Amino acid sequence: MVRFEYKAVPAPVRGTKAKGVKTTEDRFALAITEALNEHATDGWEFVRVETLPCESRKGLTGTQVTDQSIMVFRRIKQAAASTEPREAPLPPLTLAPEPTPSRVDPPISRIPDSAEPTS
Repeated sequence: MVRFEYKAVPAPVRGTKAKGVKTTEDRFALAITEALNEHATDGWEFVRVETLPCESRKGLTGTQVTDQSIMVFRRIKQAAASTEPREAPLPPLTLAPEPTPSRVDPPISRIPDSAEPTS
């Protein structure tokens, strides 16, 4: 059985400035691309982006709930694959022999030998 380990990182909230990248959309796409490629070089596979509520402090006694976007990555867990005990293989299936009836019941309805009814 394949086991995965997961990693959640905050998604970029602002675009990255770069030469030749002018619009806000292009800068934001560049920031996402850099985050994906950075984790891919370490063997992490991108799974999805999740937006979850996060409760944080506001002032001295108040709290507020904000939405936080996180990027979820996964990779195959190498250590668990080698140390995990293997299940013993199941024996091959064989068919059970057909049961032999201990007695034979007569048929429920019989057709009379002659076609004429007897009185």
